[in-house]
Order: sequence, then structure tokens, then C-alpha cells
Amino acid sequence: MRMRKRRNLSPRMEKCAELLIADGFENKGKWRELYPEYDNIYIELGCGKGRFTADTAETMPKTLLLAVELVADCMIVAMERIKERGIENVRFINGDAKTLAELFAEGEADRIYINFCDPWPKSRDAKFRLTAPSFLRIYADVLPLGGQIHFKTDNTPLFDWSVERMSEEGWVLSEVTHDLHKDGQCGIMTDYEAKFTAEGMKINRLVATKTEKTLTTAAGTPARLRNSSLTDARGYEQSVQVNAQKERA
Repeated sequence: MRMRKRRNLSPRMEKCAELLIADGFENKGKWRELYPEYDNIYIELGCGKGRFTADTAETMPKTLLLAVELVADCMIVAMERIKERGIENVRFINGDAKTLAELFAEGEADRIYINFCDPWPKSRDAKFRLTAPSFLRIYADVLPLGGQIHFKTDNTPLFDWSVERMSEEGWVLSEVTHDLHKDGQCGIMTDYEAKFTAEGMKINRLVATKTEKTLTTAAGTPARLRNSSLTDARGYEQSVQVNAQKERA
């Protein structure tokens, strides 16, 4: 999704400076020491405009929610949302999933949220999907036994592919659904989730829990992904339409 350039980005970022962790790499292994007032540390990969971030943080005041977002023009909207609502248990890190191993020590985070990530539909780009084995092993490093990934997407082919990869990597899956809001709103929504649910789109969701059988980076480099195109998977045409709408938003 293309993000419009935000006006006056630098001064806006300065006004929210207390919410931004400028060099999170220095905090590796020290997060609980630096924030002893919180019982848990949750990570959100890609916070978008921050609706999910803000609403989740408000329901969990004893949890530190670290929103990791690569696009500053997107992150500033979320930061301003948090500041305006006076939410104190959120901090932002300008980075992406690849940097998690440099930001967090082994077992240092308790949960990871992945909401509506880029599906990267071509087989050659499958390694970039946030549920690809290489990323799953990084998540397994930073989560303890019993730690969880909460994953949501409107892209059914990506979801089905992710279910297979997570199972192969030794995660235990639960709460797996292809129609999360079938009986009404279930849980906290992102901005896009609310929009597309209102338009009748189905939302997929699962929880993946780390066990002793879950593979970490210690297991080595995952095998090369082959035949991983999403174009032949169930729900592809619907996903194309949704992503086209996102591009126009």
C-alpha cells in the first residue's frame, strides 16, 4: 500500500518525541528493567494509523505495547493518536520484523501482533511475507515458551499459506477462523479491518503458540520456498479486489 507523504513530518515527530524509542537496539535484554511497571511486553508489527494500537493498549494498562513501524509517514498518525488520547503504555520503534533479533533478547517479549501485512503474492517474493519460516524463527527467538503470535488478514490465500508454514515450524494453532466477525464484531479492529468488514469482507485470524517443538534460528536457515504463489489459492480474486481498494484509499 502506498502511503501519502505527511506534511510537516519533522515538527510533528518532535511533538511526539517522548513516544519514540530512538535507538531500541540499546535496550536489547533490558526492556523489563527499563519498564518495570509493566507485567508484559507485546510487539505490534506494522501499526498503521494506530487504531488497533490505541484500543489494545487502553484495555491492557499493565502491558507495554511496542509498535514497530518502518514507514514514518504512517507512524506519525498513530503517534498523534496515542498522544491525543493520553495513552501511556505505548512506545514506537522505527523498524521492521527483520530487526527484532537486534531489538529483543531471547524470550524477552510475550506476544507479537501481525495485522494485515503485505501478502507478497508472487512465489519469488514469498520470503518477504511476515509469516515466512525465516521470520517465524525470529519470532520464536524473542518469545518464551507459551508466547504467542496473533495474526489477522483479509487475504485468504495468505492465511491458508501461513497456517501451513506455522504448523510445519512447530507452532500450535488455535482460534483459527476464516470469518472472525461472522456473529458480530469480535475483538479490537484496525482501521482497514473496520472498513472492509463493513463492506462484507471476511477476516481471517489465528493464534500461534510457541512450544518446545517450535523451530528457532538455532535450527538453521529454512529451506528455500518453492511453488509459493498465492494465485491459485482459495479466495485469490477476492483478495485482489481488497488490495486494489487499499491502494486507492
